[in-house]
Amino acid sequence: MNQGQTSKTTEPLHLGLLVIFALTLIWSVINPKDLFTWFLEVFPALIGLAVIIITYHRFRLTNLVYVLVLVHALILVIGGHYTYAEMPFFNWLRDNFHLARNYYDRLGHFAQGFVPAIICREVLLRKSPLKRGKLLSFLVICICLAISASYELIEWGVAEATGSAADAFQGTQGMYGIHNGICLWLCVVPLFRLYRLGIFMIPF
Repeated sequence: MNQGQTSKTTEPLHLGLLVIFALTLIWSVINPKDLFTWFLEVFPALIGLAVIIITYHRFRLTNLVYVLVLVHALILVIGGHYTYAEMPFFNWLRDNFHLARNYYDRLGHFAQGFVPAIICREVLLRKSPLKRGKLLSFLVICICLAISASYELIEWGVAEATGSAADAFQGTQGMYGIHNGICLWLCVVPLFRLYRLGIFMIPF
């Protein structure tokens, strides 16, 4: 089956991605550092999962998008378990490379900019009259910035409603890394187009 076609069957790869997410989700909810923070971090991943399940047979995305969505979801789930400021591997990086702090939140910000850009681009190309070009790139950037700004407002609302209970969640958000993710998308997409045209070769 070609990517994007309607199908009633479930591809083994997609089922495998779902199993990986489910197992990680179960692990993450077992003794998290803070259950409220865990819920706040994991909730967007659960919303995304629900959307994918509901639309799966009607609007099949590409394997690349599903893999990227899984990576983003795992970043959220792992961050929810440890909190972003206490992710052990990034603590190790901080201590061994003498970094100023744990930068796991930057990874989350990056994914929050890059992955939605890939999703928006695919949906717009397949469901709108838009063609590849400057207008498409402009609209993708606008949508991603709007999503990020909305998330910032949600973060502010949660912080106002719960006070210090949302401090760990509030510390994971920021626009700097989101901009980096969008910028990388702007670099990756042209390279991928050159690769498809046979102009640019990947040496592996």
